[in-house]
Amino acid sequence: MIKELEDLPDGVIGFETGGTLEAEDYRDVVIPAIEHAASEGEVRFVIVIPDFHGMSGGAVWQDLKVGLEHLRHWKRIALVTDIPWMTHMTSVFGWMTPGELRTFPLAERDQAVAWAAA
Repeated sequence: MIKELEDLPDGVIGFETGGTLEAEDYRDVVIPAIEHAASEGEVRFVIVIPDFHGMSGGAVWQDLKVGLEHLRHWKRIALVTDIPWMTHMTSVFGWMTPGELRTFPLAERDQAVAWAAA
């Protein structure tokens, strides 16, 4: 499940996840928001992940596609989570992500949003 965050500054899109991510989550929620942001120029993205129960195969495919289709539009991505393996994987493989990527603990959600907006 993905829900769009409503309380973000202009120019920043964000989502909070829970449970298992499905292809429909990307198709119905994430992709339209990213396409709109890309049409405006830059994608400044905040993703809040308090818990994670996996992704369907379709969701993995949609995740890969959404990153590549708007490759030149990604400006900043703030990952907000307390899940240790996500933070570790981001530090190891973050260089492969388009734009700037930074991780924040859940307690620093507001700082993550401010960084993405800057």
